[in-house]
Amino acid sequence: MLQTTMRVVALLATLTVATLAMADAKKVIITIEKPGPIVETSAKPPFTGKRAAVDVAILLDTSNSMDGLIRQAKGQLWTIVQQFAEAQKNGQTPILRVALFEYGNTRLPAAEGYIRQVVPLTDDLDKLSEALFALSTKGGDEYCGQVIDEALTRLDWSQARGGYKAIFIAGNEPFTQGSVDYQSSCKRAIEKGVIVNTIHCGNHEAGVDGKWRHGAQLAEGEFFNIDQDRKIVHIDCPQDEIIIKLNAELNKTYLWYGSRSLRENFARNQVAQDVNASEESNSVAVSRFATKAGSAYRNLNRCLVDTMMEDADILEKVKEEELPEVLQNLKPDKRKAYVKDLVAKRQELQKRIVRLAAERETHLAKQRKRLVGEGTLGGAVVMAIEKQLVQSGFGVTQADGRRKY
Repeated sequence: MLQTTMRVVALLATLTVATLAMADAKKVIITIEKPGPIVETSAKPPFTGKRAAVDVAILLDTSNSMDGLIRQAKGQLWTIVQQFAEAQKNGQTPILRVALFEYGNTRLPAAEGYIRQVVPLTDDLDKLSEALFALSTKGGDEYCGQVIDEALTRLDWSQARGGYKAIFIAGNEPFTQGSVDYQSSCKRAIEKGVIVNTIHCGNHEAGVDGKWRHGAQLAEGEFFNIDQDRKIVHIDCPQDEIIIKLNAELNKTYLWYGSRSLRENFARNQVAQDVNASEESNSVAVSRFATKAGSAYRNLNRCLVDTMMEDADILEKVKEEELPEVLQNLKPDKRKAYVKDLVAKRQELQKRIVRLAAERETHLAKQRKRLVGEGTLGGAVVMAIEKQLVQSGFGVTQADGRRKY
């Protein structure tokens, strides 16, 4: 049996694979050294381009009884993101932005309805992952109508036509709690073109009686019941070990730019989220690494390699002191060639990972329901996304591997 140990160490803006030890074991095991603390900084707005917009807000109940829900969200984040990575409209993958709210946590101010916008709509999926893994629970009152209203008001939802905008709200208390009427919030949502999907943590009857189904009906969304404490099944595959190695090489193709603190933060956080996924399980880690090889994981206005694929003249627009040090040490006429070489290397690595991920999916096809997590948060979100993206004019890959339009 085969065992692999991988240690990844983040040193400022560089990533070094320290060890990959091989021995006989049935399961691939990843050991990763955690990077240093991440300094919060602000980045430039995401590049918009001409792709269709997909905006999704996830509203999670973080009261005491929701530890299982948060565990499911951590374990299934990259499975959910992968659904958007496989969607296309007019031959292009959409620009995905995701926001995260928590509600029902007594650590939050009562005057604000025990609600917090954790992350605004962002295309920085590492930032989203960082915030999700930092969530913790504490008992409180869950005001569904108010958190939906906050998400509608505070987020900069895309105004472009032909996109997809949706809220996914998960919790276990009646949908009717709080001073903001859920009916008015849900009606307001669909008037703005935002679908509201409700995920009740509990049995069907309690969800119906608690008006979770009615909220979804008002905003043309889907209503689900899940067991928030159900454990996710993680399945190891023969392709995992190679994907893990290729991800280490993929990380070396990132050229973060901006102020020095921003460059260091982006590099650290990418590794930190590899760590977070790996600590959940090998399966979660491989799901993240496969996502990083697709077009949903885009670091425009953060990584020069990603940005040059959209803007060939980006090097002429960036101040020299905001370039990564490796480019600062090159003469200007050599910089573009250096980045282009990394673009080619990145694309080759991504092709290999995508090919292996497809083989992995074939291996898992007979156990897909177990993998996605039927009756879990990720299972509910994946089902809704697949249906609603098709209704919004996107082509998606179904669970059986066929393309649907």
